[in-house]
Amino acid sequence: MPTQPPAAPRGLTRKGQATRERIVATAADLIFEKGVDHTTIDDVRTAANVSSSQLYHYFDDKPALVRAVVEHQADTIVGGQEQFDLSSLRGFRKWREFVVSYERSLNCRGGCPIGSLGGQLSETDQDARETLAVGFKRWEQTIRTGLRSMQELGRLRRQADPDKLALATLAALQGGLLLSQIERNTRPLEAALDAMIDLIESQSAKRA
Repeated sequence: MPTQPPAAPRGLTRKGQATRERIVATAADLIFEKGVDHTTIDDVRTAANVSSSQLYHYFDDKPALVRAVVEHQADTIVGGQEQFDLSSLRGFRKWREFVVSYERSLNCRGGCPIGSLGGQLSETDQDARETLAVGFKRWEQTIRTGLRSMQELGRLRRQADPDKLALATLAALQGGLLLSQIERNTRPLEAALDAMIDLIESQSAKRA
């Protein structure tokens, strides 16, 4: 679901930032396609058209590069999320259509750019797992912000729990993406998101 590139880190020249971003973006594409274990440093170096000395100037080793990829994917997804106004049911439905259409355009291959990394890294790389957790919390926060705004605008009942709804929405999204990847069909993703939007609508103070 990427739509917006992440900001470059500070402390680098413009040329250095561009080179680092190219390396990370290339690694992200390769890892999304082939997985962490089947993507080597040499693969990234060749695809990014950089020398070994350039690559190791920015990253001490493969785990450091992988963590940068996690941050890149989280920044990209959260940036894309922010284009949607989730303070209304209409906004949630537009977001749902975008997510489903994007997965359909990929033929449901690859799964979630962050979630797929979680499955590969959570039990083998503690630092990567913690970086993933931060990324998911940021994603959850964007959904929570929309739901809280919905409540403040009187579109969601005061008794509703935006925190719980946000976490459940993200969990439903991840489950739907995984099943859609396995089945090569967007039906599980559509069902998961529709069920959550129906639940949010059931707690609406009025149609929004």
